[in-house]
Amino acid sequence: MSYIIADNLAKTYGNGHAAVKAVAGISFNINEGEFVGIMGESGAGKSTLLGMMGAMNAPTSGRLIVDEIDVYSLNQEKRADFRREFLGFIFQSFHLVPYLTVIENVMLPLAVVRAGKKKKWAMAEEALDQVGLLDKARRLPNQISGGEKERVAVARSIVNEPPVLLADEPTGNLDTKTTGEIMKLLRRLNDEGMTIIMVTHSSDCAGYAQRLLKVSDGKLVGDN
Repeated sequence: MSYIIADNLAKTYGNGHAAVKAVAGISFNINEGEFVGIMGESGAGKSTLLGMMGAMNAPTSGRLIVDEIDVYSLNQEKRADFRREFLGFIFQSFHLVPYLTVIENVMLPLAVVRAGKKKKWAMAEEALDQVGLLDKARRLPNQISGGEKERVAVARSIVNEPPVLLADEPTGNLDTKTTGEIMKLLRRLNDEGMTIIMVTHSSDCAGYAQRLLKVSDGKLVGDN
């Protein structure tokens, strides 16, 4: 059985004549450990689809199954538990808290984890070590480069060791050299067993994925 099953996912905003189908019934399966890219024009429904995959945006219809869990049959509390246990998120904007140090930013997802401060600190150090930024742990976000901020965002997304990583245009604000560094980092995480689903407009970034889903007008038009 596939690890992730998107079963006829659809999302409609508004009602009647004003209704807009952002996603119009998309189905696909993803195996554990795959690196899947999602591409399409602006407004094609990519980010809406990723939001549904991330248990953050309930579909109008359809189902999302992850590790045999019917995600949207869960209540809000159980769904929050699911996100915390299964998912890491990387966004185009870094979303770092400016007055917290690098390691404190990485520790933010651990606020709801039942563990002592020493354990959480060690987990954050391990995540920073994975992205090559342990030596910048006590710096503030305004004391590091854009590429380093993105690596902090990656560290924050993996500090809980989630099995699935969702990335929405993770290199959209970066130069070509830094983009390559971030993509190699994501590929290494995938090689280590993490399932990655990435929305991107860049064919270069898409080249790092093992499989590419193409979305147009809310529909799946390619899967290869």
